[in-house]
Amino acid sequence: MRHFAFRSPRLAFLPATPALARPVAAFYHRNRLAFAPFDAVKEDSFFTPQGQEKLLASDLAQAERDMRYRFFAVQPRHPGKVIGMFCLDCVIRGAFQSCFISYKTDPTLWGQGYGTEGIRALVDWGFASLGLHRIEANIMPRNLRSRRAAAKAGFREEGLARRYLKINGVWEDHIHMVRLNEAPEL
Repeated sequence: MRHFAFRSPRLAFLPATPALARPVAAFYHRNRLAFAPFDAVKEDSFFTPQGQEKLLASDLAQAERDMRYRFFAVQPRHPGKVIGMFCLDCVIRGAFQSCFISYKTDPTLWGQGYGTEGIRALVDWGFASLGLHRIEANIMPRNLRSRRAAAKAGFREEGLARRYLKINGVWEDHIHMVRLNEAPEL
């Protein structure tokens, strides 16, 4: 089994594992209302340790199959409290070498650069450790904080995907943003 963990200046990134079920459930539960306008509708079990334990076991299996890498951010001075989620999902290999990124940070930290820092750290890790060429983000036009964090982390807009994802029960447009691995090829 491969095990990944990494750090940024203010954050430690813990790979998804069932052992994190309680702090991950607490993160989602305390931020449920803040995240709802930007999320797919979730079952009540999603917000429980038991529900998260199943999802985290699936995440671990997907990482072992090189399909999905989900990490939970903690501040080193508070290692038991999850304050963010950063994920590289739908990894496609072959000629594409690409994936999608998703992320969330605790609303009490919005506007303090934690989102941008986490995005940068995950993207750098994905390029260096996974050899990815392209990482894609799809963000609702009205989610200005998320768009700004992605732009500060080096993502560029490539277009608008109409009615792209069903968010909070409604098909929403999304701005397609991309960051390319600019490292020279060997």
